[in-house]
Amino acid sequence: MAVPLRSVTVAAVVAAGAWLLLSGSSADAFRWNLPAWVPPPVVPADNPMSVAKVELGRHLFHDPRLSADSRMSCASCHHQDKAFTDGRAVAEGITGEKGARSAMGLANVAYLPTLTWANPLLKSLEVQALIPIFGEHPVEMGMAGREAELFARLRSDATYRRLFAQAFPPEARLGEAALYSLSTVTKAIAAFERSLLSFNSPYDRYKYGGEPQAISAAAKRGEALFFGEKMECYHCHGGFTFNDNVTHSRLPFPEFGYHNTGLYNVDGQGSYPADNPGIGEFTGDASDRGRFRTASLRNVAVTAPYMHDGSIATLQDVIRQHYAQAGRSTSATGQPSPMRSELLVGFEVSDDEVNDLVAFLSALTGPDFLPDPRLGNPWPSR
Repeated sequence: MAVPLRSVTVAAVVAAGAWLLLSGSSADAFRWNLPAWVPPPVVPADNPMSVAKVELGRHLFHDPRLSADSRMSCASCHHQDKAFTDGRAVAEGITGEKGARSAMGLANVAYLPTLTWANPLLKSLEVQALIPIFGEHPVEMGMAGREAELFARLRSDATYRRLFAQAFPPEARLGEAALYSLSTVTKAIAAFERSLLSFNSPYDRYKYGGEPQAISAAAKRGEALFFGEKMECYHCHGGFTFNDNVTHSRLPFPEFGYHNTGLYNVDGQGSYPADNPGIGEFTGDASDRGRFRTASLRNVAVTAPYMHDGSIATLQDVIRQHYAQAGRSTSATGQPSPMRSELLVGFEVSDDEVNDLVAFLSALTGPDFLPDPRLGNPWPSR
């Protein structure tokens, strides 16, 4: 899902925790059941949340019939037990073609002002949903030019006939002419993705819930390291989402964070591999070489491998071999990137400190988020 926006065909575009209450009739009002310390997400005016729309989106998200060969769903690259990423270094489509970047986890995606590793222009979940379904560079789900076939598949299924009618009744279509369209499909998927909320980790219960024993002594020592001046993790991974890219209903303006962490230095001058140049590909600014969006650290213990290209296998290696070294050198000079963020200065770290920091990061995993059946596959045979 990290494919640049321009990979979607023009025809396709033109043709187009905290837990959600999913029980009851389609008329039930949608409610965010958020703790007081978490603000509600921003929801587009033309795609209001509803219980029925989220349930339709859940079915679409997990349905392989949205791919050309009916083998790949959105969930193929976004597994619930991995916080909605896939455990691969880079995503792979139905043809076996690999993308350049790792599939991002979708927990709390409703709070992101931009949605991919390196495209600062892609800000809408509704638009983003088009990319894996119809994108061609690389091919993911392979439905480019097959919109009519997709709608025929949906119409032929009795479950979808009921769900689409409930999610988009005539009085709530907001100008939608067709019940089955790229607009209704992507709005439903986006609504489901906004419901993927994870704010009930052991650390949350310790920090906000008055449960001092919710995390271990090691995790408490790791918390001190995380928020301390030695490692300075909190500068880019602060706030309730544990990153520096955030938008929500109480924030007047979105906050954006893109950083060059010195992961590559292929020419000794800070360059990254040609297939992963960072946001400079879109801005045209040489100073943006190697800058990628900060990832959230919520559920990070289950989202390996790490970094935008999945090039680091474990959290221990992320700490020891990357951040402690002020960036990883891949140049002939053996020097860290001169383009890396000024926040990366390196640090000495012991094995005990690494273990403590990993214990803290592990305490950010939402244990009830990963197995919640309300977010899982509703198709028993698919």
